[in-house]
Amino acid sequence: MFTRSSKWNVKSIILVALIGIIMGIIYTYGFNWAYNLVKMALLPTGFAPVTDTVFSGLWLIAAPLAMYFVPTVGSGTVGEVLAAIVEMAIGGQWGAITVVSGLIQGATNEIGFFPKKERYQQFTWKSVMTGAFFAGLGAFIPTYFLYGWNKFSITLQVVMFITDIVSALVFDGVLVKLITNLFDRALRPRLA
Repeated sequence: MFTRSSKWNVKSIILVALIGIIMGIIYTYGFNWAYNLVKMALLPTGFAPVTDTVFSGLWLIAAPLAMYFVPTVGSGTVGEVLAAIVEMAIGGQWGAITVVSGLIQGATNEIGFFPKKERYQQFTWKSVMTGAFFAGLGAFIPTYFLYGWNKFSITLQVVMFITDIVSALVFDGVLVKLITNLFDRALRPRLA
């Protein structure tokens, strides 16, 4: 029977690596094409930059999934970085900056759980949503400066900030928690 392990061992390393690889593939071949399509469609409206923040929460999912399956400090960061490396290696459109983003986003996602080990074990709504909020900030702040979003109108900047946080809370928070709740039910031993 599957058990969550809070110790770094071979099984934990393989599990986090698999999460990183699978999510890196999903990021590249699932989310990136949809992002590009929506952004292209919005170009004539002037709201194409909002696509960056509406989709941002989708690229944060590897960290909390890794923390759920391997509930220990660092698993979220390692999972997100591995996903970023895979995304970059198989042709992700942002190149090497993807790895830096993965490091920041994984580390900020762990804020909801760190430093108490039991927060990783319990994987509560509060921890997941707090992690998602900080991961949203970890996604927004570096890209704000990197891509010159400060040159946009104040209204557009506010809309982008709000959509970034909402995206992180919805995809990285609520969606991941609902998925892990399904795993909890599926993996719970049944009494005869």
